[in-house]
Amino acid sequence: MTTKTSTTGKASKQSTFGPLIVDVAVPVGSYYLFKEAFGAGTFAALALSSVVPAVRTAWSVVKERKANVFAALILVVNVVSLALSFLSGDPRLMLVKDSGVSSVIGIAVLVSVAMGRPMMTEAFKPFLTRGDTAREAAWERLTVGSAAFRRLERLFSGVWGVALLAECAARIVGAYTLPVDTMVWLGSVVLAGAITLAFLVSRKAAAEPMARMLTAEVNAAAEPVRGEVAIAA
Repeated sequence: MTTKTSTTGKASKQSTFGPLIVDVAVPVGSYYLFKEAFGAGTFAALALSSVVPAVRTAWSVVKERKANVFAALILVVNVVSLALSFLSGDPRLMLVKDSGVSSVIGIAVLVSVAMGRPMMTEAFKPFLTRGDTAREAAWERLTVGSAAFRRLERLFSGVWGVALLAECAARIVGAYTLPVDTMVWLGSVVLAGAITLAFLVSRKAAAEPMARMLTAEVNAAAEPVRGEVAIAA
């Protein structure tokens, strides 16, 4: 039973984070790979890094009959960046472009929170349910019946949305106030810091309370079953 639950948990996490890595990490990483490692120009690097999100978006629409949100966001950002690269050779504008992915995703996350369908839920749910059927059932019950649980769910996404927008704002300010050579490396530090801060705050403020609520819900559901077993014995 334990092995099955562990395997299910791993599969659930892989199914959640696999597409996220393909949609976000691959395009962003390939941009820097083409630009820094292979010496491609900004325009060429952007064009080449747009191939994966373009294919993913088209595949989702044609085969899955639904839009792939992250792939579409990355594609839109890259297309806009290509236009900016074509119209302007300003290196500071290119630095601002690098924060485009964060800002677009941050805005999308906050909009999803306002609509009551927080986007980050599917990213952290596997870590709390651990692939366990009892915890997954408890999650569904709390989602339907607990306003406090839903508030924490929105808070988790909200923290990430705000962090990504703050990172974008910081990099824009830095791009136009600091030397270009400084921002080339400082931009990555700002991004890493924003992600780390969002992880720590969202975990403490939302994920840990939700985990406690899940555990309490699982125990509450199991109590009648234990009572029936005791009576039968």
